[in-house]
Amino acid sequence: MNVVLEGIGLVKRFGPAVALGGVGLAVRGGEAVAIMGPSGSGKSTLLHCLAGIMKPDEGEVRLLDRRIDTMGERERSALRRTRFGFVFQFGQLLPELPADENVALPLMLGDVSRADAVRRAREWFAPLGLAGMEGRRPGELSGGQAQRVAIARALVTRPAVIFADEPTGALDQATGQETMRLLVEATKHNGASLVVVTHDPEVARWCDRVVEVRDGRILPDPRGTAPAAPAAPAAAGPGGWGLETGASR
Repeated sequence: MNVVLEGIGLVKRFGPAVALGGVGLAVRGGEAVAIMGPSGSGKSTLLHCLAGIMKPDEGEVRLLDRRIDTMGERERSALRRTRFGFVFQFGQLLPELPADENVALPLMLGDVSRADAVRRAREWFAPLGLAGMEGRRPGELSGGQAQRVAIARALVTRPAVIFADEPTGALDQATGQETMRLLVEATKHNGASLVVVTHDPEVARWCDRVVEVRDGRILPDPRGTAPAAPAAPAAAGPGGWGLETGASR
């Protein structure tokens, strides 16, 4: 597979503290990569640099061989809205909007009409086990349901890369495992790459590869790739994937 996203010699400082000390990471097309490390290791800083949320002090970030760290804030913002998708620990859904409009928001911010954006957003609800919940607001959803809405929002623009920062950190273990399975399956089905920041080995084992970060540097991994989690049967949804259970979680 070709490299889709690459960080080269990334250095990031916060005052005298070095958060990243010359990190290099390449993510291939369709690959799921877990970035693991303790609190303060630099893993979230690495994600933020790769995603164009912050600029590294040194080094380069390239998306499909296009350098993004030298872009202005407006251009990087447009890139994050169209070529990247994001799933955060607490979903970060807008409480005043129904679920379908939360999913449609990236499209509407890209000047897609509200009617067309909502129509496209609703196509994700049945495959993600959310049929019938289009009109619910975030306060009316369980934690697992809210994360599925966040996954739909991340995928609705058909991005090249999905970034997930502790996506199961606020969920119980069973719901977290279902959420990770669905996140990996949906991302791969849509041909996107996935970068997951986590401290949980059970989350990391869903990914193709594990990268460990300590003190702002990537450690050699003697284990090679992480063992793949066993695939559970999935209900066929539009496009051939979906989730049978967990819609009520």
